[in-house]
Amino acid sequence: MAEQPRISVIIPHLNEPDDLRKCLAALGSQASDKAVEIIVVDNGSKQMPEFATALVPGLTLLRELSPGPGPARNKGAAAAKAPLLAFIDADCVAAPGWLAAIERCFDERRDIDFAGGDIRILPANPERLTAVEAYESVYSYRTQDYAERLGFAATGNMAVRAATFRAVGPFGGIKMMEDTEWGQRASALGHKIAYIPEARVLTPSCRSFAELARRWDRHVAHEFVEQKGRPLWLMRWLAKSVIIAASPAGELMRILGSDRVVSWGERWLALITVTRVRIYRSRLMVSLAWRDNAEKMVDMWNRGNR
Repeated sequence: MAEQPRISVIIPHLNEPDDLRKCLAALGSQASDKAVEIIVVDNGSKQMPEFATALVPGLTLLRELSPGPGPARNKGAAAAKAPLLAFIDADCVAAPGWLAAIERCFDERRDIDFAGGDIRILPANPERLTAVEAYESVYSYRTQDYAERLGFAATGNMAVRAATFRAVGPFGGIKMMEDTEWGQRASALGHKIAYIPEARVLTPSCRSFAELARRWDRHVAHEFVEQKGRPLWLMRWLAKSVIIAASPAGELMRILGSDRVVSWGERWLALITVTRVRIYRSRLMVSLAWRDNAEKMVDMWNRGNR
């Protein structure tokens, strides 16, 4: 009888073959026995990543054509055989010991139902961060806050007991922030989340401010759709846009206290970029209130923008 895997690693993929190779290379060194199952779910790439099956013996390659990483992850979870599911994105590189840290946490803490790990930026040149890399090092992927304060885990580095996943139900589709919605749904049902700092993955930063802005387009459009129609929603929305525009003045202490940037130059770059981001977000919020085209923006965030 074939040995049942202890953990199933699920990776959604869309037109990222080079990133997927790096992701699998990092996992391959941690998954040398049959107790780890790796499932790649392609989400409609121009070319199916058949090469993946040669990189990792026993890898399962599936295809899910419903757009969005949520449906792709659902397909992988449905096929998984292990009692523990681990989710990582195709553009992420698991640090050494990632799988071991996840398994150890769930073995030692039987009260934990799902968990999020640490996500850090993988700079193109570690000796010289770009302005966007400095900003994202401080502000992106605050995974400890997500788990301990907001009750969800980013699916680029998340683990869950398979029984819990089945009880909570699947991730949502492209029209929602599926990791936030799923995690908060799980927390509302009484499932307990943990943060695992030792389970770290690295992910590339946005390559330009324009790419970073497109990411915020999705977040702000989703938030607009959620808020629209609530009592006094327009007044609250516009008031928030003003607060966001003024907020960079209060970010200096956060940047000075961060352990994710080390030099004064990096801190200065982070401050400049957070100012640009907050002004961009504020203007976008006012534009959405004026044009009311958030649904169209959410629909546009699909095949070419993920």
